Amino acid sequence: MKCPFCGNADTQVVETRVAEDGDFIRRRRQCAACEKRFTTYERPDVTFPAVVKKDGRRIEYQREKLLASLNLALRKRPVSTEQIDSAVERIEEKLLNLGVREIASNRIGELVMRELKKLDKVAYVRFASVYRSFEDIDEFKTLVDEVRR
Repeated sequence: MKCPFCGNADTQVVETRVAEDGDFIRRRRQCAACEKRFTTYERPDVTFPAVVKKDGRRIEYQREKLLASLNLALRKRPVSTEQIDSAVERIEEKLLNLGVREIASNRIGELVMRELKKLDKVAYVRFASVYRSFEDIDEFKTLVDEVRR
């Protein structure tokens, strides 16, 4: 494993842990050259469904895009990285359990909204306001009232 800080290929595993749900292995590594530590995750290589965009294009599922969306909505909110990673894991598990070869992007958006609603109400409203492209303040007010209940 190459060190992300200095690029040295000589790294050692310092600690190994299996995730609580057993879905991946977390390894703490240390670079022999710069002595900095970093974490790697080992997951099974699985095939996610292709994402069908609103305009009909089909693109490959990208975990990074999902994570970026969640991080943007949760920016400056009191939600830990572990909680965000768990939310991504739950969304990906649902995608795999569907057993389909293609999935509409709006279905993934709904899964994201469901997870954000559990994690943080403000982040949920942020994401929903952009995702649903509100046209007027009444739509936004309806969403906020829904969250308050």
